[in-house]
Amino acid sequence: MEDFVLLAHGNGGKLSSQLIETCFLPYFKDPLLNQLNDQAIFDLENCRTAFTTDSFVVDPIFFPGGDIGKLSVCGTVNDLAMGGAVPLYLSVGFIIEESFLFEDLKRIAASISTAAQEAQVRIVTADTKVVEKGACDKLFINTSGIGAIDKGIDFGSHKVAEGDAIILSGDIGDHGIAILSSRKGIAFETSVTSDCAPLNLLVHDMLPYAPSIHVMRDPTRGGLGTILNEITQQSGFGITVYEDALPLKEEVRGICELLGLDPLYLANEGKLIACVHPDGAKELLSAMKKNPLGKDACIIGHVTKEPPKKVVMETRVGGSRFIDMLVAEDLPRIC
Repeated sequence: MEDFVLLAHGNGGKLSSQLIETCFLPYFKDPLLNQLNDQAIFDLENCRTAFTTDSFVVDPIFFPGGDIGKLSVCGTVNDLAMGGAVPLYLSVGFIIEESFLFEDLKRIAASISTAAQEAQVRIVTADTKVVEKGACDKLFINTSGIGAIDKGIDFGSHKVAEGDAIILSGDIGDHGIAILSSRKGIAFETSVTSDCAPLNLLVHDMLPYAPSIHVMRDPTRGGLGTILNEITQQSGFGITVYEDALPLKEEVRGICELLGLDPLYLANEGKLIACVHPDGAKELLSAMKKNPLGKDACIIGHVTKEPPKKVVMETRVGGSRFIDMLVAEDLPRIC
């Protein structure tokens, strides 16, 4: 552990885990928090409730396919949905840098409203703070969300079992490339847009198959590679993924090869993965493909007994390699 916080401590990978384990968990001693899920699930007056919070500091705040406002709604809705919850209510908090343009603030507020309507959630409370110029970079947004969960739905890494199919809902890396393409100093022309979208309506179509679903996660910071590693660490099993099965736009693949990026670590904001009992994988996949956000869903791998707590990729050339958690910063401030 370094003596001071690095930018890489916020990338969702190994350093983020170290930050949480050394600076927060020893002090915030709660069984729900210790599960390290994207949401806390508890009973509130006989109603199973999901609660989550998130902060958004993306740079730039406007990017192809979205902006920080849409991202804040979708990110919070998706964290609730990954627990099997129906998102209901959101809070929104704004930290605004002095001299920020009113026109841009109204544009972001309108985007938040549109995204909330699409996700069928209500924004019921909000807060605003303005700080001196230079005290933050343009605009930061914090959101919290509350949702309800039907009895009988229980997703978590503790349910993962050997032989589970790993289902991915679509192409990876779009959000990371969209952010990169609009960042000053390294901008380039591309038709790739962010996949930023609320996943709760896709999850709604998946819930009839909930008994077969063991865990769901959305691969945001740290990308698919990091999320798969988190599942192996929490479950104790291994995961094997097949390079040929990974859905990836050719343009994303080409940009990654050009810049030396690994698409497994690029952020996504409208994709999910699910570990599913093999007997129910085919039916679930068929249901997902009927939804626009799951039309490209596919099986990319399986849960294995060996090697434990490791992610292995079988490459298209017939070899294999370990997929570790992200260590250094891949793309800063992607959410």
